[in-house]
Amino acid sequence: MSDALPPGSTLGVLGGGQLGRMFAHSAQRHGYRVHCWAQDVDEPAVRASDVRSIAPFGDEAARERFAASADAVTVEFENVPAATLRKLAGFSPPRPVRPGADVLAVAQDRRREKTAAANAGFATAPWREVSTKEQATAAPTIARPAILKTARDGYDGKGQVRLGDGDDLLAAWESLGGVPCVLEGRVEFALELSAIAARWPDGTVRVHGPFENDHVNGVLDLTLFPARVDPVVTAEAIRIAAGMAEALNAVGLLTVELFLTPAGDLVVNELAPRPHNSGHVTIEACGVSQFDQQVRVTAGLPPGDPSPRSAGAMANLLGDLWPASRGETGEPDWAGMLHDFPDVALHLYGKDDAKPGRKMGHLTATAGDPEAAARRVLAARERLTASA
Repeated sequence: MSDALPPGSTLGVLGGGQLGRMFAHSAQRHGYRVHCWAQDVDEPAVRASDVRSIAPFGDEAARERFAASADAVTVEFENVPAATLRKLAGFSPPRPVRPGADVLAVAQDRRREKTAAANAGFATAPWREVSTKEQATAAPTIARPAILKTARDGYDGKGQVRLGDGDDLLAAWESLGGVPCVLEGRVEFALELSAIAARWPDGTVRVHGPFENDHVNGVLDLTLFPARVDPVVTAEAIRIAAGMAEALNAVGLLTVELFLTPAGDLVVNELAPRPHNSGHVTIEACGVSQFDQQVRVTAGLPPGDPSPRSAGAMANLLGDLWPASRGETGEPDWAGMLHDFPDVALHLYGKDDAKPGRKMGHLTATAGDPEAAARRVLAARERLTASA
């Protein structure tokens, strides 16, 4: 592609988490430098990057330095202010900002997400806005059970209250701070899926997935790839991911989380304009990973082939595995696990403070089928809790 940045150029990433860390590793393998703009010097991506800016995302001086350094810009989480991306896109001379501010603004607000999905012709859970006391006390229009979610900033099960028949909506809304929320009707689903679309400026789209995801306490626990679904469902998940990227005119990555109903229908749950936890398995299982694809679209390189090389599975490693999370000393039994499971890949994120529920790393394995890969990563994770 004529606008491709040559190796040695600098790719800027906003956000300092593990997704930014893995993006940085991929970019560096491709020969690029990485400038990470984060708000905490101890974040994983900061340690992995070549250049670092540590400042609030609204800091004008930091924005000027970042824009002057980065030849193209991307994000590793969606809660960067959309205004910051707009100002970076307007910097002279212009540089690619992928995804753009408009896509980020949609993904930052569940009301906009659901409206965008409906406008694109895709199903969502039944929902209504709850942003005022009047809306919280209005006559019910969403059947219980339901979930009240903050419109912004919620993730990994945070910012949510489940409501049964006798639960008070006003009390739930006030418990979330009285901020704008959406009340979602429960969707009966057989599986949770995700698909990750990468879209280029000329409209070219490549999709990883679908991935089959199992959550525990609102946090992704296990991913199987490819998802164990009918080929018709696979094709529809890919169509929805590509269709949402096109509808939003997204350039960059767009993850679409989906529910598969018992009837075989797909319902759009949430959008994320970035790599996704479920896509970590692509590092070992695909010809090009989700992070390689993010590097390619950010730098203007041609698309990579997301087709699977093998089946695979990913298991998250939460802080609960660390003795420190229980006030004890020591580490999980890394040596024992690596000895007993040489086929399992260990990815640690470089976080110092292990807390219950905090994502500290993950395990991946490839195999002839996703069930076999899942058995390996689950057994390896269990081995980590054994005595060294």
